[in-house]
Parts: sequence; C-alpha cells; structure tokens
Amino acid sequence: MTPNQKSTNYFSSDFKLGILGGGQLGKMLLYETRKFDIHTKILESSKDAPCKIACDEFIMGDLMNFDDVYNFGKKVDVLTIEIENVNLDALEKLEDEGLKVYPPSETLRIIQNKARQKLFYVDNDIPTADFSRFAYSSEIKDSIDNGGLEFPFVWKATQFGYDGQGVKVVRNFKDLENLPKGECIAEDMIPFKNELAVIVVRNPSGEVVTYPVVEMEFHPEANQVEYVICPARIDEKVAQKATEIALKVSEQMKHIGILAVEMFQTNDDQILVNEVAPRPHNSGHYSIEASYTNQFEQHIRAILNMPLGSTESKVAGIMVNLVGAEGYTGDVVYENMEEILKFEGVTPHIYGKKQTRPFRKMGHVTIVHKDIAIARLIAQKVKETIKVISK
Repeated sequence: MTPNQKSTNYFSSDFKLGILGGGQLGKMLLYETRKFDIHTKILESSKDAPCKIACDEFIMGDLMNFDDVYNFGKKVDVLTIEIENVNLDALEKLEDEGLKVYPPSETLRIIQNKARQKLFYVDNDIPTADFSRFAYSSEIKDSIDNGGLEFPFVWKATQFGYDGQGVKVVRNFKDLENLPKGECIAEDMIPFKNELAVIVVRNPSGEVVTYPVVEMEFHPEANQVEYVICPARIDEKVAQKATEIALKVSEQMKHIGILAVEMFQTNDDQILVNEVAPRPHNSGHYSIEASYTNQFEQHIRAILNMPLGSTESKVAGIMVNLVGAEGYTGDVVYENMEEILKFEGVTPHIYGKKQTRPFRKMGHVTIVHKDIAIARLIAQKVKETIKVISK
C-alpha cells in the first residue's frame, strides 16, 4: 500500500486515529469511529475514563506532559483532541515532523489562554465584551480603587476553566475573596437577551459548514448550560448575524474540525463573542438525535478531510444536561430513569462516570419533537423528574 492510499483508507485498515483525552466527548466520538471501523488510540490520565470501554487502545498518560503527548503522537496517523488542555509544545514538534494534528497547535495557542483569546478578537475586529487583563487576581482590587474597574464584572481564570469552574460574577469586594491568585481577566457584564452558539466545521480542503444557531439556558448558580434549544427562538436577521460572526472567527483562527462559538445577543440585538471551543461541544449534543449529521461524526469527517455532512435538523431538538445533584457525592444513582423513558422523543446519554458530585456533568438527555414548544415542555418535565444522586 502506498502512503497516499494509506492516508485515505481509514476503514477496517491499519490507520490509527489518536485522541487526546478520554472523557465523555471522546466517548461520543468513539460511537462514530466504531460505526466506521476506524482504529482509535486514547491518551488519558484516569484509568476510569468513559472512553476506556470503546477505544481500540487505551494509553495512560498526562495530557500536559511533553513526553507523554509526543510519544503517543508518534504512534498515530492523525491526532485530535476532546479537551483543549494539552501540551502544545509536543503538538508543535509532532506537526514539524509531519503529523497531521487537528485542530492545529496554532489554533489551540489562541484558545487555551482566555486573555490571548480575547486579544485575538480585538485584533481581528470580532465583537466581544470589553475586558482588563491581570497577571494576578490581587491586582484587581488596586484597579477598582484607582477607578480602572467597576462592579459588577465577570472574573475568569485565563487557563484551565471548565464546566463553570474558573468563572465568577464579582459584584462587591467580598466576591473578590478566595479567588485563585493567577493570571485572569475581568470582563464587562453584558446585559443580554440570549446566550447563543454556532458550530462551524472546516476540513483541510477548505470546505466549511455551519449548524443552526442554538439558544442556551444556563443554571444561575453553577454557570453551566441547563438546556440547549435548536433552533434558537430568535429573529432570522439575528441568526444570520450570529452565523456570519462565527464564520469570521473560524476563518481567522484557521481551525480544522469542530469550532463551537458561544455568543451573547445583547438587548439591542448586537452579537458579542464570549468564547470558543475547538472540539465537539455541549451546544451540539442535540445533534445526535436531531440532525442529519451529528457533531461527532462531522468532527471525524472534518479531521480526516472527508466530505462534510448535512447540518440540517430533521426535527427540533433540545438537550438537558444531567449534573450531580447538590448534597450528593459518591457512587452514582440515576433516580426516575424509567419515568423519563415514558416521555415522547426522549433519549438519555449516560457518560459512564461512576462517581457523582454536585454539578458534575454525568450525562445528558435529548428531546426531539416537530414542535419546539412541546419539546421544551417535555425537557422541563425531564429536568424536574430525573435526579443524579448517590447511594
């Protein structure tokens, strides 16, 4: 077999796809690689990771360790991620040696640090909320005392934030207490009508598609998405503006694969980019049941430079996140699962995490219906019925 043939013969072959990270996003990517019979290798630090049951090879290692990532990458033909906190120096060296890494390390360098990400938006005339950058969170008080910063604002750690961690609304000096000490940004609080997201997909040949704009409803305390609604219940002109801005972000970032662009729709219908994720994303989970091509299959198609699939929805879709209930830590129990299975159009996805804790993402439920209003009512019933507790 020639090298050129090998690069295009992914199915039932000796081609190896490497994935950095073994969480639920990786597990859902593996649904698609198994469908296509693509050989997969996972690098992950936890022996109990959700991916372990579904990949061909499971390698234990630290995603932030140069040697672990580099040595793993030397044994695969294409390398992708399911989490952006990975060692970029190792990826850069692998790229220099000819390995296809998607998304590229250049894209990940912009995204991995929130201050760098925000500066990228400013430099590329992409609308975003005003912000200040601080080397240490202790500098914030001085800025307030000197009139450079006013309450309220949103504090964000520049690195390693996820699932509501590393983000806090600061309304007074008391809220500044116990903030992590490292580099951070303080972002203007934006009065907004809706939080929206657009998923853009790009392959190395330059083919680009976008999914419909989705609307996200957040939990007020945990700062996590509770519901994702597709299509978003917004004016067509607003949807068009959001899509155009997402495409601009994608083009400037030169990403390959999935890019989820999260945005605010302000009270006067401006669109401001909040942040992006260069991988399958919570805002696209509805697509597993509702779309012609779900986001996970689409990511695989994109990074392997295959033709991209249709992003149209077959039916309206809503996703409900299943997170650990407050007051429960330990071996997980999904209470009232049988009850939600009685509801029309409901499909649960359980991630395979054996231990629950408050607000930990443990799964999600999709609800599909030809009427978005009815789907939303069923989603509410699902949210009120199922409980993620412990023994």
